[in-house]
Amino acid sequence: MTLVKFNEGKNRGLTRSGFDDVFESIFNDTFLSDRMVSRVPAVNISETDGHYHIELAAPGLKKEDFKVNLDGDVLTISAEHQTEQNEHDKKYNKREYSYTLFVRSFTLPDSADDASIEAVYTDGVLRINVAKKEEARTASRQIEIK
Repeated sequence: MTLVKFNEGKNRGLTRSGFDDVFESIFNDTFLSDRMVSRVPAVNISETDGHYHIELAAPGLKKEDFKVNLDGDVLTISAEHQTEQNEHDKKYNKREYSYTLFVRSFTLPDSADDASIEAVYTDGVLRINVAKKEEARTASRQIEIK
């Protein structure tokens, strides 16, 4: 059973007021809004002449929380972090759990050198550099116009 709080004293029609209040209570419910927010970290992917760069924003984690695996041409980044906090006061005991788990997978192109992958976690950002194979690096030269 869902309890819906109605706002009284507003100068709106009775039908419209009740209708708006029902939807306002549904969409402002913290239980629902917490689950509507994406729990997968944002990723930036860029490319330079010699490398592919993957930056994953994951603040609040430690480098020990991450696992970076390569299976064939699929690079998988996962993280798992669990915290437990206890706060004791004279009148109550409050206990909160926090659990973070996510997995992101990326298919590397054929030009990626899977033997040369480096990962660094600093300031809440996991940076992964994947080198390109020598033959895949772009060589630039001036082309003569005839």
